[in-house]
Amino acid sequence: MALADTLIAAWYGDRRPPWWTLPLAALYGALVTGRRALYARGLWRRQRLPVPVVVVGNLTAGGTGKTPLTLVLTDALRARGWRPGVVSRGYGGSRRGPLLLDEQADPTEVGDEPCLIHAHGVPVAIGRDRPAAARLLLDAGCDVIVADDGLQHYRLARDVEICVVDGMRGFGNGRLLPAGPLREPVSRLRTVDFLVCNGGEREGMWPMRLVGDEAVNLAAARRVPLRDFAGHRVHAVAAIGNPQRFFADLRRQGIEPIEHAFPDHHAFAPEELDFGDGLPVLMTDKDAIKCRRFARAHWWRVPVRAMLPPTFFAAVAARLQAVRGLSRQ
Repeated sequence: MALADTLIAAWYGDRRPPWWTLPLAALYGALVTGRRALYARGLWRRQRLPVPVVVVGNLTAGGTGKTPLTLVLTDALRARGWRPGVVSRGYGGSRRGPLLLDEQADPTEVGDEPCLIHAHGVPVAIGRDRPAAARLLLDAGCDVIVADDGLQHYRLARDVEICVVDGMRGFGNGRLLPAGPLREPVSRLRTVDFLVCNGGEREGMWPMRLVGDEAVNLAAARRVPLRDFAGHRVHAVAAIGNPQRFFADLRRQGIEPIEHAFPDHHAFAPEELDFGDGLPVLMTDKDAIKCRRFARAHWWRVPVRAMLPPTFFAAVAARLQAVRGLSRQ
């Protein structure tokens, strides 16, 4: 069993964490606590922007649905007259930034998630220096900044924090990395403004579900109902934080997936998706954005959209409006 598989089995199963992860988790916890304290006491300075900043993040390593929530949140803000832009570290890309994405943005350089968000029609800037990247969005006319996966990046001051929780896996064994999946202790949730549960219901959290009911051909952009694949075997490709979620969603719709799980943010080579049998290949939107240049006629992406109660977006917008009002006083 690979090391990553061993750790995930310990995080979310009944295995004990490897002994060597326990002292590392203690050291990691001390560093996390100390770093947060330095920002809280003002010894490390946060950089505040002249517009509201919303952070969408999570406590656990891996995917919980942050990017779909970011997309639907920017849609809701635009519908209310805001001009949102998204700032991201650009994880998985080779560019350090800061860089404002354009139509020639390459996922291998700027990351797959920023390219996916930009393809949605949202201004996106990437950079390890997130405040500098965010200022590029201000120059582009944005009046609210959404930080994708920025909960632990305290250097950029924020006005609203949204934490997404995996409704199926939760917080695993409740331990910090690498003994468990947590980036910060669960107690951190007490300081978050909005808690969102993806794929389930938990007390005190806003429910969210991901809906994917169509497939889009990568070569021809043709759209068909996803149910057209029901009763058929397909190759299912996922290089996301929790590939099993994608595979399970296909099964729920009557599709028979041959599973191909890759590491999160994996950079695909064409031969890795040549399975030699002509069966349809279904992949997530995040993976498809990296495969457009060498797409085949039998490759399909399965876009998902996040569904939340309308009152959630109204509550976030109200909080932002209050922040904007205070900044003008």
